Amino acid sequence: MRRIIGAVFVSLDGVMQAPGAPEEDRSGGFALGGWLAPFWDEETGAGLDRLFETPFDLLLGRRTYDIFAAYWPYVTGEAKAIGDVFDRANKYVVTGGDQPLGWQNSHRLADIDAVAALRRGDGPDLLIQGSSTLYPQLLSAGLMDRLVLRTFPVLLGAGKRWSGEDLAPGAMRMVEHQVTSGGNIVATYEPAGPVEPGNFATDEPSPAELERRAKVAAGTW
Repeated sequence: MRRIIGAVFVSLDGVMQAPGAPEEDRSGGFALGGWLAPFWDEETGAGLDRLFETPFDLLLGRRTYDIFAAYWPYVTGEAKAIGDVFDRANKYVVTGGDQPLGWQNSHRLADIDAVAALRRGDGPDLLIQGSSTLYPQLLSAGLMDRLVLRTFPVLLGAGKRWSGEDLAPGAMRMVEHQVTSGGNIVATYEPAGPVEPGNFATDEPSPAELERRAKVAAGTW
């Protein structure tokens, strides 16, 4: 069975939209594309290089696929090495549409059930890049094996968030972490079962607290 590994660049307030360039993704009126560049440092780059050293296939949402297909096959300079790796890798695109997937080694997956079937098969790890719509679906379906959050010291206020709006609850266990010299936090998590709430309140509720709870129940709080 393969592993699905999500690796995401994210702001302190959870936004992952368009980290690389101003025109990467302006949907929703997002005006801060390219926000990542000022915070990049050597350790962050080295960690990303390690992620790409072992064999992998890419698992992408359709819009991220479009962005990648219009950029990586044509990139020059230092970034061409990553472009070549992406070019050779299988690209599995989760989309309900029938638009052409012209980038070589591209394959269409109709839905999350198709992702689950792919994960059960043989092959290298499936690495998610970008693709904000995939995280809530995969985590909620129990299909995400590892989540790598590279968090940068910036607040963006608005934009696509990796957790989306329909994320099912679940506990996570940190298995690796690093704070870079530039203040970036790289934290790797694996699923750790359901959320198990506790209770710090050891005393009986006060009359004021009982009154507050009654207001909550009545919708007047």
